[in-house]
Amino acid sequence: MAPVAFQIMSDLHLETHPTYDYDIKLTAPYLALLGDIGHVGDEGLYKFFEKLLKRYWVVFFLLGNHEPTYQTWQVAKDRIRAFERRMEQLRSRSTIGKFVFLDQTRYDVTDTLTVLGCTLFTHVSPEQAKDVEDRMVDFEGIREWTVDDHNRAHRSDVEWLNSQVAAISAAEPNREIVIFTHHCPTRDERALDPRHIGSPVSTGFVCDMRAEQCWQHESVVCWGFGHTHFSCDYVDEHGTRVVANQKGYHMAQEKQFSLKKIFLVGRD
Repeated sequence: MAPVAFQIMSDLHLETHPTYDYDIKLTAPYLALLGDIGHVGDEGLYKFFEKLLKRYWVVFFLLGNHEPTYQTWQVAKDRIRAFERRMEQLRSRSTIGKFVFLDQTRYDVTDTLTVLGCTLFTHVSPEQAKDVEDRMVDFEGIREWTVDDHNRAHRSDVEWLNSQVAAISAAEPNREIVIFTHHCPTRDERALDPRHIGSPVSTGFVCDMRAEQCWQHESVVCWGFGHTHFSCDYVDEHGTRVVANQKGYHMAQEKQFSLKKIFLVGRD
């Protein structure tokens, strides 16, 4: 089982750039865009995706909390699904790559490696709920979205991830799994910007999945995430590689971000 090469990145925040004309150099056949790439209401986002599909075998994309700005989550999902369908139709008569919308989605990359992807909403704690709702874009910029909705979505994502990992590992014990999410799945300090440790709104952007089956199972070899504007790459005590490669806003880019970095996913 040879490792598979991915480019993994998030938080390009192209909505903060003058245009969506942003260049990514191909260094691997698979590209994973882990949210906060731009606004779904901007036509430039789809032109950006189309340009990438002329280069990559597969472009994975999941929604962050900025994509639905000025929309509802359902409208945002509907727009991305419509684009996915349009690109699939185009593939039938062209050589473009495949666009995969990760919304509680499984995609088998090879006979031995599977991608599982979802936004992974966080669980907002009762003591932080008011501050989170008052201060975070999730509730000010997205229509018809409350903390209760957010927490229900968290439970749905966690249940889906656990059930998928259990089912895959039972049916195919030799299959390896990489999980992609937008929100940070761990409170391990290696994954967090030191400036945000102890934040009074931390449960709005971080959850802790380390006690869940989808984290602990040996089939899960890698977990990539975004959202925090902090990049990391380490292996935890379960042997899971935890990675983030996040650009950040146009005028405040994260120093460790790399457009060309290759992530080899899977065990030799």
